[in-house]
Amino acid sequence: MARIARLSDVLINKIAAGEVVERPASVVKELVENSLDAGSSTIRVDLAGGGVDRIIVSDDGHGMGRHDATLCLERHATSKLRELDDLFHIDSMGFRGEAVPAIASVSRFSLHTAEVGADVGTRVSLEGGVDPLIEDAPPRTGTVTTVEDLFFNVPARRKFLRRGDTELKHAEEAVVRLALANPEVGFFATHEGNELFSSAACPEDPRERIAAALGPAAHPHLFPVEERRLGVSVTGYAASPEFTFPNARGLYTFVNRRYVRDRGLIGTIQRAYQDFLAAGRQPVVVLHIDVDPIAVDVNVHPQKLEVRFSDARGVQEAISAALNRMLRAAPWLGAGADPNGPGGNQPRDAAHYAHAVERFLTRAQEASWGAPLPTTMDSAGSPLSGAPGPMVGIPSPLPFGAVGRPPAFGEAQPQLNEAPPPGYFAALRPMGLLGGRFHLCEGPGGTLVVLDPHAALERTRLTSYLRALDDAKGPPAPSLFGTTLEFPVQVAKALVEGREALARLGVDVEPFGGTTVALKTVPPGLEGADARSLLEALARALPPKGAALDSVTLAEGVRVMACHAARKAGAVPLTDAQLRALLGELDRADFHPPCIHGTVVVLEMPLLELERRAR
Repeated sequence: MARIARLSDVLINKIAAGEVVERPASVVKELVENSLDAGSSTIRVDLAGGGVDRIIVSDDGHGMGRHDATLCLERHATSKLRELDDLFHIDSMGFRGEAVPAIASVSRFSLHTAEVGADVGTRVSLEGGVDPLIEDAPPRTGTVTTVEDLFFNVPARRKFLRRGDTELKHAEEAVVRLALANPEVGFFATHEGNELFSSAACPEDPRERIAAALGPAAHPHLFPVEERRLGVSVTGYAASPEFTFPNARGLYTFVNRRYVRDRGLIGTIQRAYQDFLAAGRQPVVVLHIDVDPIAVDVNVHPQKLEVRFSDARGVQEAISAALNRMLRAAPWLGAGADPNGPGGNQPRDAAHYAHAVERFLTRAQEASWGAPLPTTMDSAGSPLSGAPGPMVGIPSPLPFGAVGRPPAFGEAQPQLNEAPPPGYFAALRPMGLLGGRFHLCEGPGGTLVVLDPHAALERTRLTSYLRALDDAKGPPAPSLFGTTLEFPVQVAKALVEGREALARLGVDVEPFGGTTVALKTVPPGLEGADARSLLEALARALPPKGAALDSVTLAEGVRVMACHAARKAGAVPLTDAQLRALLGELDRADFHPPCIHGTVVVLEMPLLELERRAR
């Protein structure tokens, strides 16, 4: 008796579905890619039940006649390939002819389509991939594909799907990736009538699409990057180091318009930014890598999320060159920027320059601890040629650059600071105010100490909030604070989904209908803060849903609260009593966790250095 038999087409399709259709997001990706291959200018995605109950993808592409609408349900039937050589010159999203039959085999599937100018359209309906019903339908522009009850006939697969909101997030991300790759196509996505993503075609300014995906705050921070070499072209936009995320969700790489997750590409981007970002921050970069189709293999992953380059090193070098050119030019500082681009007509901001100098000093100190640091003054105390002028209201981070000693407490960036000696701050003697902001104090041995009250307040609030978070009793008793605010869909969604994490931080929010959120309570010290700015920043800092809510995952949220508490408290100069109280708190503060701005709390100038400069 024969033991080997041919599998039925139904079983083959279900096996293929296990590779191609992982979750609702996979269905969205495959169907939208088909719409793109059909030359669509507008694509709409409507979801229900996180995409498990229903997915509808409609487009205005060229559509199909009855023969093609029927044949597309058969495995390995495709309009993308004809000959073997075509496999090595793939310039379409789909090409294997597996997606539609695989999806149809594990859902209740229907297709309504018509060719351009046809008098009658075609509707194809089937359940579980068998017994298709083919009938005439009204003519229409493009195609509408409906997928309902995903995995209804494969209960084991359905059982392993995540919660509806988790699956919805993956489906939304699938739309975002395809939208970023195709700014000339309008993308609109909804879930049970609620807007998820909406972006009209914007071929002239792709930054509009990136802002729609990552939030409007990203737009002014985006700068073009470009590198063209023989066989490879790198274009796209990268954000300045001032706009970052706590995770890699702002990193998108596309190869010939196909989103890919390539460790080599991501690692190259991260290395380009490593000298510009604080620990734990990730850059925001959207890159398009275009290569000859024959130089890249896209057929190495069932979902086409990975590719193999014939010259991977050359591609990585092109990416590195494009990003390094933009970062070295520092267009966000205003100098050398495109006059027609963002920031092109803005004057150089002294504060930004100071931060850039501090980053440079940090790297120099890491490389050679105690070596002489760069200075803007010559031995006579005159500015060096080409050095920037004085920075009003900002203490120079280079007052003792040529002394040739390890930096004293407060001179280095917070990640290099050592803990201050016991009683260091209580021993300071306040002497006055500089520039309406900085407090001048006399330190031990006649040392001149310049204290930044915002940085000091941020440090003390950070310590207070972190200790409260680590306290077994939970966050401190919140202060009453009532207001309602309307946010963009993505921000409101992040706040509502992150209510548990916010509660651990001492922030109580409730949905108030639509995209309006009610803020009920905040931790002590934040009562007078800008509620909108605070919640928008917290929405970006919350950990992913399902993550453990501890001091590690919530650290970014704590840093946000500390910064906003300091901003509110530091709006007016401190009184003598308030300054004394602050100095006492600084003696009890922990200087090891980084603050959100990485600011320096104090700068010292020893008496001997003052005397040397006075000669």
